[in-house]
Amino acid sequence: MMKTIARGYIWEMKVLENVCIQKGSKRYRQAIVALFLGSIIAFGAEYCVQPIIPVIAATFDLQPTEASLAVSCGTGGMAIAMLLLAVFAKRMARKMTMTIALVGAALLTLGIAATESFGLILLFRFFQGILLAGFPVMAIAYVNEEFEPKIVGSIIGIYVAGTSLGGLAGRIILSTLTDFFSWQTSLAVMGLVYAVVGIFFWLFLPAAQQKIAESVQPNVIKDLKRLLGNKQLLGVYAIAFAVMGAFVCMYNFISYVLLAAPYNLSQTAIGFIFTIYLVGTVASGVMGRLCDRLGSGKVLTMAILCMLTGNLLTLFTLLALKILGLAVFTYGFFGAHTAACGWAGRLGKGNKAQISALYMLFYYIGASLLGTVGGKFLSAYGWGGIVAFLTAITGAAFVLSIILSKQAVSGKTEMQLQKT
Repeated sequence: MMKTIARGYIWEMKVLENVCIQKGSKRYRQAIVALFLGSIIAFGAEYCVQPIIPVIAATFDLQPTEASLAVSCGTGGMAIAMLLLAVFAKRMARKMTMTIALVGAALLTLGIAATESFGLILLFRFFQGILLAGFPVMAIAYVNEEFEPKIVGSIIGIYVAGTSLGGLAGRIILSTLTDFFSWQTSLAVMGLVYAVVGIFFWLFLPAAQQKIAESVQPNVIKDLKRLLGNKQLLGVYAIAFAVMGAFVCMYNFISYVLLAAPYNLSQTAIGFIFTIYLVGTVASGVMGRLCDRLGSGKVLTMAILCMLTGNLLTLFTLLALKILGLAVFTYGFFGAHTAACGWAGRLGKGNKAQISALYMLFYYIGASLLGTVGGKFLSAYGWGGIVAFLTAITGAAFVLSIILSKQAVSGKTEMQLQKT
């Protein structure tokens, strides 16, 4: 009997090896190229309009708050979709969902470029956000399910690199094209590129081999309520809401300051300022390692303190100090996001996909609400109003992170005493 079990185990492992995408294989090369390019397009499409908010405002004679809705409607769509994905993700075909997200986002980008109505732009952005939400969720699921376990970490790293590069490239390319053409023409070019890459993605990404769930588990809604009843986890979600909202608000409105006197920067120059995002790549790695050594709570507190410091530095008129402030602020945000995201996974028990989806729900609601409300402070009080607004948000997150960190330490101490 033991021999039969052993043979069955060996046969199962051989089948798994044949199904999994192995390093060095043709399927491996096709998959990583497709996922990398797909992530570039997904995150490029989501944030490409951010650097041209002042240009859109001028076109439609809008106040900063109104114009920022071009970004907020996209992130709002993603927030709503994340909640739905927490329930239905297990039933959705991975490759098909990602392809629809990319091609659909490309078509909507072309729609935005063609319309002369700001209301339609907001509608297109909202549905674009809903579609694009499916890409990161399905991409992570695909990597974990299709690649051999020992290389999953490196593939996730490639995927994350694509997301940061996509957000950066989309902003730079669109800003540069807008200096030479209209913003509508620039978006049309981007939309065509997105569509071509979406088709390429469908052709090159290997078909998923793992079966998807046939039905939704009946306890999914119950599990979601239980997670939201976890006060520590809810605190981390609140911090995600605050730091992402502050981050989007900062980048939504900094263009207004840099386009005006005394800087008078071109749209191209403003696009290249987004290379500061590369600081985030460094921050994610450094803060991730620090979380393992010091704990997520302490690292989260330090990262939010960086955001507070960088925010205050942008008050200085000297351009070098303003850019330094942006860099420090950005470093702090990516560090806070890394620490909070990892901490949420450890604080919540149960389905990790649900925990992650709820985290992203709060994350994108913060981007939508705070990223727009900040425009009121810019219109009423100038850049100083934005800095005051962001100081209040990040200050509250800083205090909350200290409280959560102390609770985490206290909880560990109690567990140690019980063991002794």
